[in-house]
Amino acid sequence: MEESGTRLTGKVAIVTGAGRRSDGADGTGMATAVLFANQGAKVLVVDVDADNAARTVAAIEEAEGETAAFVADVTQSMDCKAMVEAAIERFGHLDILFNNVGISGIGNPGTVLEVNEDGWERMMEINVKSMMLASKFAIPAMIEAGGGSIINVSSIAALRSPNMTPEVAYGTSKGAVISLTQNMAVHHGRDGIRVNCIVPGYLYASMVSNISDEYRDLRRRTVPLGTEGTAWDVAWTAVFLASDESRWVSGVMLPVDAGLLATTPLTMLPHLR
Repeated sequence: MEESGTRLTGKVAIVTGAGRRSDGADGTGMATAVLFANQGAKVLVVDVDADNAARTVAAIEEAEGETAAFVADVTQSMDCKAMVEAAIERFGHLDILFNNVGISGIGNPGTVLEVNEDGWERMMEINVKSMMLASKFAIPAMIEAGGGSIINVSSIAALRSPNMTPEVAYGTSKGAVISLTQNMAVHHGRDGIRVNCIVPGYLYASMVSNISDEYRDLRRRTVPLGTEGTAWDVAWTAVFLASDESRWVSGVMLPVDAGLLATTPLTMLPHLR
């Protein structure tokens, strides 16, 4: 973790999907929770797995940050309501919501000809409904506090078909996250609430920690910067969007992708040969 800062001093944040797994690469939720606390925020670490949440809390407390764990399934309305209530009861108010919970298309790949209906519905429930429900209960609390910042995590899969294996359900769900972001930004701007969306590219993070070294290298070579992203790249972007530095930024889709969305396959061909 970087040297402590004050960019979020006095703010209270909820980070969903913030648990730290016992193996694999760091996740975007964990990294963001750690950086939020590192920058002075009080952080409610939310995860469906109590052990994972406890690991993130331990990392924050080791750096003398103020935090607490909360176990919730954010696809459930009452869990989201209780999550917001817990943050207010513990820390007094709510300023930031980082909607990070999501699953990849690995478990339900395919085109529209192949996708499984139950898997499609589960993808939408976890990747989209969870963000809607968390926001539904967070927004009134933010209004009471005088405003706030909601940050949703989408994917380049919302704007491109990025993988060799089709994942139509995943891409569609992440496209819905962008639409949700823009609608909330418009509907709640006069409440002093900013809503933005981070669009990660080919990160090496916990969601894809089982991919081969060969595929990791191929993904790296497809981007203009020629480097591999990590969960911490998303986390630093979230710090900016959560802070007062971005006070006039709302309704934005911010790619964190090493320039991938600026390219075409032909422009990167020399780096892939």
